[in-house]
Amino acid sequence: MLFNSMSFYAIFIIFLTIYAVLYRASRTLMMLYVTLFSLYFFARMNPQVAALLPLTALLSWSMVRRMNECKGSLRLRWIWFIVAVDLTPLLYFKYAHFGMDMLGRLLHENFPLSDVILPVGISFYTFQAISHAVDVYRRRLRLKMDFLEYLFYLSFFPLLLAGPITRAGNMLKQMREHAPVDARLLYTGLWLVMMGILKKCVVADYVAQFNNWAFDEPTLYNGVELLMATLGFSVQIYCDFSGYSDMSIGIAAMMGFRLRENFNLPYQSLNISEFWRRWHISLSTWFRDYVYIPLGGNRVGRMHMYFNNFITMFIAGLWHGSTIMFALWGALHGAALVVHKMCRRLFLDRLPSHNLCVTVLSWLLFQSFLMLTWVFFRSADVSTAMLFLRRIFTQFDMECIPAFMAQRPLWIAMVFGAMLLHGIRERWFYRLQEYFIILPWWCKSLLFLMVVQLAIEFSNSEVQPFLYYKF
Repeated sequence: MLFNSMSFYAIFIIFLTIYAVLYRASRTLMMLYVTLFSLYFFARMNPQVAALLPLTALLSWSMVRRMNECKGSLRLRWIWFIVAVDLTPLLYFKYAHFGMDMLGRLLHENFPLSDVILPVGISFYTFQAISHAVDVYRRRLRLKMDFLEYLFYLSFFPLLLAGPITRAGNMLKQMREHAPVDARLLYTGLWLVMMGILKKCVVADYVAQFNNWAFDEPTLYNGVELLMATLGFSVQIYCDFSGYSDMSIGIAAMMGFRLRENFNLPYQSLNISEFWRRWHISLSTWFRDYVYIPLGGNRVGRMHMYFNNFITMFIAGLWHGSTIMFALWGALHGAALVVHKMCRRLFLDRLPSHNLCVTVLSWLLFQSFLMLTWVFFRSADVSTAMLFLRRIFTQFDMECIPAFMAQRPLWIAMVFGAMLLHGIRERWFYRLQEYFIILPWWCKSLLFLMVVQLAIEFSNSEVQPFLYYKF
């Protein structure tokens, strides 16, 4: 039951109708109804481990209440224990095979381990549980949550599968305010859902077809085609994940919950620091608040600060998966972050910030680096990534470009159209959203049906899962 499937929206329309009645009648009934639907949603996606989420919620909530009764060093020991307990299922399901394989190689033994199925969404609700516990420990969240509120927060189905990671304080405040859902918020949600469908079902899924061929068998393609696949993947992963985030935030808005944006035109970034302020904002701020700052952040010496930057990005890379490729991708971003901070102190801060040549050169250099790292992110192994890059640099023939454009005109139009749209000003997107909100209801309905029809025309025979579901 994916957000990009027609079956989900058929069920969601029925769900929303009942939700609207219960929302007006009783806050408790509304929360109970949404929580039960969210647990059903989780069970449909993870039938083998359906009990994992409610058990995790009960255990984590109970431990946080116990911690909140303690003081001093005992309180500190409790938070370390809670974080360890919350992380244990994630570490087991995500890294058990990797850990046993590494141990086996070190000891020259073979440790058999049965197949471990990664529960969809476990990373995101685990991070929300940890953020709640740490915020209570730091006394940033002073309002106590009863168990129904906590389970509602942890299992809220628009956020459950792939975020965006939302802080407990933000959700709790809106749960308790129980403000009426106005038409503006409802239509904003519908707009975001439409944008998400366009990004994911039209652009990302169509562009992914050629990208998959090229990354799976790079020996069959020349340098021009592999460079195009690299460009294509950068568009695919953005449209795929930001499309999911739009749908998630939009569905929550239609239910009366305002969530913060998760992407802010990241390909406009001129450097690695700016990129991580714009890309997957909820995850980057989570790692900043709960990994980088506890390590010492920038309150320590310069070399220690550089180490904190590197190790935070390295952990973020490993969060994506237990493979050498994700570790390498995280290390590359960590190294780039350190180099950028060093260069800022040496000479970058002295460059004229509004100089067009400086801006264009900074953008070209950083985007080239970013696309290079996407190759490592997408490739199956290091040898495939190196073959991919070697062919781009040694077998790039300009004469192949017209042939590629003639063979794949629609693919070219989608990739470069998405890149060009990334260059427009943010306020123009909001202006389009405002125009949509004030349209008559029949115009909104017609536009929504047109978007659905486009998704049907470009869809494959099977619904394509979101890339970030596996993280």
